[in-house]
Amino acid sequence: MKFGKYLKDRLYSVIIYIFVIIAVILLMTAFKSQIELKITVGIIITLLWISEIFIDFFRKKRYFDEFVNNTQNLEQKYLVMETLSEPSFYEGKIIYDVISDIDKSMVENVKKYCHATQDFKEYVEMWIHEIKLPIASMTLILHNYKEKYPDVTERMTHHVNRVNNYLEQILYYVRSENAQKDYIISDCRLSKLIAAVAVKNKDDILENNIDFQVENADADVCTDSKWLEFILNQIISNSIKYRDEKKTDGSVIKIYVIKNDKSTVLNIYDNGIGIPAADLPRVFDKSFTGENGHAYSKATGMGMYIVKNLCEKLGHKITIESVKGEYTLVSIEFFKNDFYKETLVLRNIM
Repeated sequence: MKFGKYLKDRLYSVIIYIFVIIAVILLMTAFKSQIELKITVGIIITLLWISEIFIDFFRKKRYFDEFVNNTQNLEQKYLVMETLSEPSFYEGKIIYDVISDIDKSMVENVKKYCHATQDFKEYVEMWIHEIKLPIASMTLILHNYKEKYPDVTERMTHHVNRVNNYLEQILYYVRSENAQKDYIISDCRLSKLIAAVAVKNKDDILENNIDFQVENADADVCTDSKWLEFILNQIISNSIKYRDEKKTDGSVIKIYVIKNDKSTVLNIYDNGIGIPAADLPRVFDKSFTGENGHAYSKATGMGMYIVKNLCEKLGHKITIESVKGEYTLVSIEFFKNDFYKETLVLRNIM
């Protein structure tokens, strides 16, 4: 709060002061007061007016400066009222009460929309679980008729798997905002999770003659097995989707683990079409498909966004490097955390 702007806003007070001084001097002149008395009275009135101005200014300055500073320093600015006490001056009390009422109204409206959003999410989750049953039935029927109608069942199985993958993507996206409620952190063997994902994608791996290699994967990490399996499935699905069919040495997906003192790093390498350098920084952006996404109509741009979001919530670090036309390498780093280990020990004791 600046004094110049404050004084400009109090221009009416300056004008009143000038009129008061003139009126007093004229009145004292009419009563033939001495010049010394006129000067003394003028000085007293001036000092009283200046005192009132400064007292009022510094009282308001202290409060509004705190208001502005707290607002600027808060990431969630709508919580600023929680940091302020009720002001001592009347105008400030009016502002404080009005903003408090606005804040309460906002909280009530946000709560209403949160309930509505939560209801919708619960409905989507229920719908996904319900729709998985007929999909599983379709998969079983296609398996039973695989020998009789191999060409038809192969194409249908491929499309059913795509539908199932998209349903999983929707489910994990809906849950991602409140993922911590669904986490069960435990020691997980990476080789078992990789094997489960390989089985899930075995038809596509065999159909496209992909050399699926796994090395040094017998490592335990603290994570949620269900969520990590989804993450790995998304990455491997992308490796299959964006394979380079023109390469003479065939398609390769190589998974290997590197350990160090601070963390365990899971690497997923493929020799596919790669990612253009211009698109690489935006791979984890929501709905970003990039150059490859335009070339492949199957791309939604949501898979890697969800993967990044879940890795952050799990406390894992995911990075990606790629050279167009050569390779893509996705790395997930699992940090060693004593808190997780102590929690697991207590859980086993109990």
